Amino acid sequence: MKTIKVGLGTCGVSAGGDKTYEAIKDEIEKQNIQVILKETGCNGMCYREPLMEVIDEQSRSFIYGDVTPEKAKRIMTDHILSDKPVSEWVVQSNVPSEDDSFFSKQKRIVLRNCGIIDPNSIEEYIAAGGYQAIQKVLKEYTPEDVIDIITRSGLRGRGGGGFLSGVKWKFARQAEGDHKYIICNADEGDPGAFMDRSTLESDPHSVIEGMMICAYAIGAEDGYIYCRAEYPKAVKTLRDSIRQALSRGFLGKNIFGSNVNFSIKIKEGAGAFVCGEETALIASIEGKRGMPRFRPPFPANKGLWEKPTNINNVETFANVTWIILNGPEAFSSMGTDDSKGTKVFALAGKIARGGLAEVPMGITINEIVFDIGGGIKDNKKFKAVQMGGPSGGCIPASMGDLQIDYQKINKTGAIMGSGGLVVMDETTCMVDMAKFFLRFTQDESCGKCTFCRIGTKRMLEILERITDGNGVEGDVALLQDLAYQIRNNTICGLGQTAPNPVLTTLKYFPEEYEAHIRDKKCPAHSCSALLTYTIKTDACKGCMLCAKACPSEAIKGEKKKPHEIDPAACVKCGKCFETCKFGAVLIN
Repeated sequence: MKTIKVGLGTCGVSAGGDKTYEAIKDEIEKQNIQVILKETGCNGMCYREPLMEVIDEQSRSFIYGDVTPEKAKRIMTDHILSDKPVSEWVVQSNVPSEDDSFFSKQKRIVLRNCGIIDPNSIEEYIAAGGYQAIQKVLKEYTPEDVIDIITRSGLRGRGGGGFLSGVKWKFARQAEGDHKYIICNADEGDPGAFMDRSTLESDPHSVIEGMMICAYAIGAEDGYIYCRAEYPKAVKTLRDSIRQALSRGFLGKNIFGSNVNFSIKIKEGAGAFVCGEETALIASIEGKRGMPRFRPPFPANKGLWEKPTNINNVETFANVTWIILNGPEAFSSMGTDDSKGTKVFALAGKIARGGLAEVPMGITINEIVFDIGGGIKDNKKFKAVQMGGPSGGCIPASMGDLQIDYQKINKTGAIMGSGGLVVMDETTCMVDMAKFFLRFTQDESCGKCTFCRIGTKRMLEILERITDGNGVEGDVALLQDLAYQIRNNTICGLGQTAPNPVLTTLKYFPEEYEAHIRDKKCPAHSCSALLTYTIKTDACKGCMLCAKACPSEAIKGEKKKPHEIDPAACVKCGKCFETCKFGAVLIN
């Protein structure tokens, strides 16, 4: 019997996957088709959603992309009923396709089950090898053995800081306390980042099992998953998965017949970016306002409810079970001397193939952008990548051969971060990009530190002035001075790294700041206040399309005669440029 799987992660549903699923379901009922229909998560090919996979009686897999309800009906008729795959819509199968390169350089550990199993089925997770790692740990290893395995693997925290996980676990293990806690940080707030959300929606049990192993290692009996409420599907999937694990005795008292107890609760965050910082996250769980505190003491010694606490993010925990089952050497054999294993990146921005990619450490930026991501949309020129979210920075295309490695990325002024990778092309203004991230940080500042609260506001005001065409000599020096003051005088890592997007754009794209300030021009033609729209009279055909599209009636002229734009009335919306079919509208 054939099996049909439909990707119903948030990306799939947003693209219409739920409608595709219902259309398939209706066809099955109408025609009484003998087939198994399942839901699955995201396999990373977000750019091809909705995705529909058909697995035939010979276990051959055919993944269809961009499947509308109408396409689904034809696939049901041709492939399911007549055994004739619709080849023009297949994006991955045993026959080579242009989408194969998306996976060719990936190594999937965290994403190993994503898009393959039904995330709502604990049985499918078990069939894929799930919950074997925790049983192996309970039977064969002491807590110290587990910590040693994680340490030797070289696994570093995937939440941004990149601290060695085994060392962090060891600190929590050695901390004195009558009660200890585990926290999974799923407060993924970076613009353009969706790695954790997709993992929780597609393979929640891998995170739960990783937390169980960590709890055994440090001696904790209670765990929390701190997940932002803006991830309703992830929260629901987690709740259902925890209930399934409890019903089987995998969670709760005497798990797997041992004398080990472990329970998990979910805490929904209210969307404050600062709660991604671990001490602010702890305060939020305790019912307080989410604000960072001074360290030391570190959470490993004095964390949740003043008890020793270990905090790792979703991706870190999802690596743990694979390391236990495959050995630390298998994990450490991948990557560089400093950065082991793999890293999941969310590819977003001006890239042809947006989605999730898990790559071995040591791969270059160019390999991710061009070999996996398919290059830049519309054949535009690659300009830069932004890594690390608001705490990260911009790396220019000229450094595209840079390896993905914690230390090497840090040396650029950016950070690895949780894994957001926003790609920019020639139409992206780097001053405007810095302004976007600084506005985000300024809005999300908890306000505790004067330098963060006021300093980021002053920096944002300067950037707004520059992009409005009112920049003055000395603005760059003032931005740099404010940036260093904020970096050196704030409590938490989020405040200390807030100036990074500005500092990196100043470092790698100084000419764009100079053009904005001295020439009152935006080289990328992005800052509307600095643009002037004119019509090239010898190219204008008088078709009237631009005049009809203009919202301010700034374009005048008779039909079939050259038109003109009134600069006083022009609101610089760009509608005329987008509408003109003859290249007559010029942007200066």
